[in-house]
Amino acid sequence: MASDGFRVLDEKSLVEYIKAVPHLSSKLGDQLDDLQIKEVGDGNLNFVFIVVNGSGSFVAKQALPYIRCIGESWPMTKERAYFEAVALKEHGALCPGHVPEVYHFDRTMSLIVMRYLEPPHIILRKGLIAGIEYPLLAEHMSEYMARTLFFTSLLYRTTTEHKQAVAEFCGNVELCRLTEQVVFSDPYKVSQYNRWTSPYLDRDVEAVREDNALKLEVAELKSMFCERAQALIHGDLHTGSIMVTHDSTQVIDPEFAFYGPMGFDIGAFLGNLILAFFAQDGHANGENDRKSYKEWILRTTEETWDLFHKKFIALWDEYKDGSGEAYLPAIYNNPQLQLLVKQKFMEDLFHDSLGFGTAKMIRRIVGVAHVEDFESISDPGKRADCERRALDFAKMLMKERRKFRSISEVVSAIQKVHP
Repeated sequence: MASDGFRVLDEKSLVEYIKAVPHLSSKLGDQLDDLQIKEVGDGNLNFVFIVVNGSGSFVAKQALPYIRCIGESWPMTKERAYFEAVALKEHGALCPGHVPEVYHFDRTMSLIVMRYLEPPHIILRKGLIAGIEYPLLAEHMSEYMARTLFFTSLLYRTTTEHKQAVAEFCGNVELCRLTEQVVFSDPYKVSQYNRWTSPYLDRDVEAVREDNALKLEVAELKSMFCERAQALIHGDLHTGSIMVTHDSTQVIDPEFAFYGPMGFDIGAFLGNLILAFFAQDGHANGENDRKSYKEWILRTTEETWDLFHKKFIALWDEYKDGSGEAYLPAIYNNPQLQLLVKQKFMEDLFHDSLGFGTAKMIRRIVGVAHVEDFESISDPGKRADCERRALDFAKMLMKERRKFRSISEVVSAIQKVHP
């Protein structure tokens, strides 16, 4: 079937496809008469089918040749499915406890079949909207980020290995270009795709466009995003790309994966937690003021960075005598210089993460694609109040991020502007 060329699948044609692929049929006990198939893709780009029967289950994800939330007027390469499959496999090998297993990939059909994360797994963003605490979230996400970023960087790999991997993922240029547009360009100018809670935020949007200091920072971040091939990053690590239960955390949807700046992944996750924090007042009611939950979000934000820092440095120490070629081996004969190098690296990474995180926050308020955290607040005035506080904080933090020495200082700054 794959050799017949690409075609958009629906429930009926997916069954025929499964029949033609023996190892997929065997995942379902070769019992295809009682299949339950449901299309659940609620993102911006793809079709996602859950396939279940009494003998097994999996998820089938197909990339479309356009952006789903816009339509055929915005074409998009189907090849993103290839890079997603490769990233899932590589990140899964490095951190198998937090990445779903890939069962099958068909490049012609742009189709990935992988483990179904069965209930009670839900999208983390929906859990945050519902006010659910996940006690292992910081532990799990710090582990995922530390391992995937360290082991795909030059701190671990040789320059030959690294350049070969960078070259392969340069093929995902179209999705990189999409990020460059919707994160670093469109929110700061007039664009047909931008939207916001109007008329409440009209002046705020104008202020973003007129803020030259902010645009200088964004230009620097965009340059870093385009030029710095530090590690194989997920590329879209927001709270909608993570599925959770109280004891499980699974990272999905790395179709934007490429070799880029480590801080882009870290910042995306931290920035989306901060967005969730600012949205909580819009979900508060007489029965639950969400104050204790906001405290949990801030604790999780702080713990995530602190745990990541600890684990990343531990990996660096463990493999300091390996093949990594990021720094001259001579530094390891000088303990003082070694310490200074690590301190400088982590300080720069922290500030990079704050910059990218705030860029992601801003684009989710005044750009093309928003977040359900805010969108699910039905009262537009209340929604705009939450969005404005988040936007003002993001603008401040982006411009002043180098003044912050620790994540606890960032959390304190949040508490000062929004106790």
